[in-house]
Amino acid sequence: MWRRAAALGRGLRGPPGRQRSGTGSPGGGPRGERAPKIYTKTGDAGFSSTFTGERRPKGDRIFEALGATDELSSAIGLAGEFSSEKGHAFVEQLHKVQCMLQDVGSNIATPLSSAREAHLKRTSFSKKPVLELEQWIDSYSEQLPPLRAFILPSGGKSSAALHFSRAVCRRAERCVVPLVQAGEADPNVAKYLNRKLFWKAPLGWSLSAFLHPRFLSIAGYKHT
Repeated sequence: MWRRAAALGRGLRGPPGRQRSGTGSPGGGPRGERAPKIYTKTGDAGFSSTFTGERRPKGDRIFEALGATDELSSAIGLAGEFSSEKGHAFVEQLHKVQCMLQDVGSNIATPLSSAREAHLKRTSFSKKPVLELEQWIDSYSEQLPPLRAFILPSGGKSSAALHFSRAVCRRAERCVVPLVQAGEADPNVAKYLNRKLFWKAPLGWSLSAFLHPRFLSIAGYKHT
């Protein structure tokens, strides 16, 4: 399962050997041990840190891109839940994309202008995920009838959620492109968001068409 692999697999547990099931505090830790606070107050002055250790204003375009990417993952998660309820086969792909977005965020949070070799080894983003998305796009596009007109973002909960995540993806791409152009992020990150945008489009169109046949005529679909 790709689900939760990146986000929940790290950081929420204490060091090995310090957890004792069924004893101690309600949180499961040893008696008297206090859980660390999840707030640090280091951002109260309006600054935050990149992975390279830089302190930048929270309005910096790096954090704008990180926020848009986080929103995108949340939107995909919602689409995944709706799609899972319907038993759609592509749910695992959505979960895998969420995991890849963790890597996208890592690359964005590591501006190349201040990154050392050790940073780059941990946060580089390869072309392999881009090629995988292109394969998915080709596969779904082959299942669609020709598109003759613009399509309204609707067609049921799953389809509407996919269309919404597509719109968020478009904004995330707009945030990342200036970073790539400035030499602060890997070009493959922008390519990945671009391909993901075009992957979600046929995915949403497919659901609109196949789940709601009446939508075919409204959207301008014509079977050949």
